[in-house]
Amino acid sequence: MSVPSYESRAETHPNAVASKLLRLMAEKKTNLCASLDVHSTKELLELADKLGPYICLVKTHVDILDDFTIEGTVKPLKALAEKHKFLIFEDRKFADIGNTVKLQYSSGVYKIVEWADITNAHGVTGAGIVAGLKQAAEESTKEPRALLMLAELSSKGSLAHGAYTEGTVGIARTDKEFVIGFISQKDMGGRDEGFDWLIMTPGVGLDDKGDALGQQYRSVNDVVSTGSDIIIVGRGLFGKGRDPTVEGERYRKAGWEAYLKRIGKN
Repeated sequence: MSVPSYESRAETHPNAVASKLLRLMAEKKTNLCASLDVHSTKELLELADKLGPYICLVKTHVDILDDFTIEGTVKPLKALAEKHKFLIFEDRKFADIGNTVKLQYSSGVYKIVEWADITNAHGVTGAGIVAGLKQAAEESTKEPRALLMLAELSSKGSLAHGAYTEGTVGIARTDKEFVIGFISQKDMGGRDEGFDWLIMTPGVGLDDKGDALGQQYRSVNDVVSTGSDIIIVGRGLFGKGRDPTVEGERYRKAGWEAYLKRIGKN
């Protein structure tokens, strides 16, 4: 069975965010997501600007920023997203009942729903988490929003496997429009039933094999060949002694070549 291209999937995907993401991936020839876990807005914006030409997505954890503000952090980040044509993914990992996540998504200091194209959630509390987040999106903004479910993780000893993963996929099936895919290590199927889930995979490295806190790295070719659409890379792009522009192009090229091989164009 042939693997469809990003362009063809963009034409038919039911979610506007996913369609936009797939289109810009094809246009920029990149399936690289930069995971920017830094402590200051200055670092975040500098890295986003340097890596912007090579990526399709910036992944943030805004709750670790010491100086987060909507005016000082979000507005310039959105301007960079427009300049370089990438989307913003806040890696919030919601994990509560529907009403609580609805408030967490739309309220408080961060107001994630107002600026993040994509966010994500664990399946541990059931399908109500999807309904709560979708309701917040519909009530809080006119901009399209999308949700990823956490089906598998890259950390050693993770409990997200087996029955848990199967249950999370079942939750994703409850909403074809809002849930666009998974954080996972491999393809989650569903195409024969009309689901076009995007697979985004963390723990990808061209050099390192892991760290002292349980992170495990897989190669670009390994993750893309097993179904990943987007590779998520953090310290490999900007860790100590690394030039973000050099590493950005290195990972972009590796990811794109692996994608072309997967669809039979390389």
